[in-house]
Amino acid sequence: MARIAGVDIPNNKRGEIALTYIYGIGHNTAQKILTEAGINWDTKAQDWTDDEQNTIRNIISALKVEGELRSETQTNIK
Repeated sequence: MARIAGVDIPNNKRGEIALTYIYGIGHNTAQKILTEAGINWDTKAQDWTDDEQNTIRNIISALKVEGELRSETQTNIK
C-alpha cells in the first residue's frame, strides 16, 4: 500500500480513484496529476513503480492537501 501525503492509497483501485482518497484531490485533479506524471489513469496503484510514486509525491507536494488545506478551511470559516 503506497503512502502519499500521509494517506494510505488503496492498491486495488485505479490511479485516478486512488488519489481521491487524499483530502483536497478530486477526480479532475487526480487526472491532471497522473497526466503530468505520465501514468495511465487506469493503472492500479499497486502497479505503480517507486519512481512513479515519487513523481506523484513531488507533484502533490506543490498542492495544498490534507492538514494544510483543512486548517486553512477552518481558518476561513472562523
